[in-house]
Amino acid sequence: MKFIAVQAKIQAKMQTKSKTDEKQLRRRFLGWQCRIRQIAVRQDGGRPSEGMRPRITSLQGEEITAAATLLLVPQQPTESTAFFRHQIRQTGDPRQAMERGLAFLQGDHYHKPETFADMMPAVFAPDSAIARRCLDEKQVSLQFHQFGQSWNMPCSVRKLPHNHSAREAALWHNRLWNPTLGDSVWVLGFTPDWNDVTENTTHG
Repeated sequence: MKFIAVQAKIQAKMQTKSKTDEKQLRRRFLGWQCRIRQIAVRQDGGRPSEGMRPRITSLQGEEITAAATLLLVPQQPTESTAFFRHQIRQTGDPRQAMERGLAFLQGDHYHKPETFADMMPAVFAPDSAIARRCLDEKQVSLQFHQFGQSWNMPCSVRKLPHNHSAREAALWHNRLWNPTLGDSVWVLGFTPDWNDVTENTTHG
């Protein structure tokens, strides 16, 4: 009985450590993503950088696409979504709407990584072959790389319904650069399995 109790304590400690490791991985990844996105909006007009466009493969390693742009959305996206929507609808000048949206993102939007969700949406054309393959797989691997930092990230995939707040956030964000983006597009949500995520840092 004593042996069983000791084993149970060891297992509980291992589970606690695992959960702590997962939280730390999540925190580091979101911090990294916020940094590279802040650089993109402040230095490159919001153009997606390498670390925002992971390679997608099946869990067996078969490439689905060499790069797909994923967004980082706040856990509570109502305020930013409303701002982008208002800018786009208020003005008939797409450039002005984009500039105002970009100024919003250049401010303190990415200052608090802990306020962002780890489910990352991506916008695809309706009935996209890439989107269909991801949905058929149900789980895929995302491979991120930038500035000597890389992540291999198994994720579950689902198609977000029309009333989902992350879908709305992704649409109105993307409409800053593509105001003709329609409601018929597919928005997939990629949610990491932090227990199997790995990171690697290359120095020099």
